[in-house]
Amino acid sequence: MTTEKPESEELRGMPPGVCVPWQDKVKEYGQIAGNAEILKNEWEKLDAAAYVYLWWWVQR
Repeated sequence: MTTEKPESEELRGMPPGVCVPWQDKVKEYGQIAGNAEILKNEWEKLDAAAYVYLWWWVQR
């Protein structure tokens, strides 16, 4: 397990409430068959829920 910190430039511009931006995730998927907008919306909902969950645990 590595604990490398991301470069400060990588963190700039990341909106609040985002763990993994859609732009990064879509690179992992490659070619998307079907409606990419549906996948993007669902990913953003899942990512926001993960962010809230993690935030809740950190604030305990």
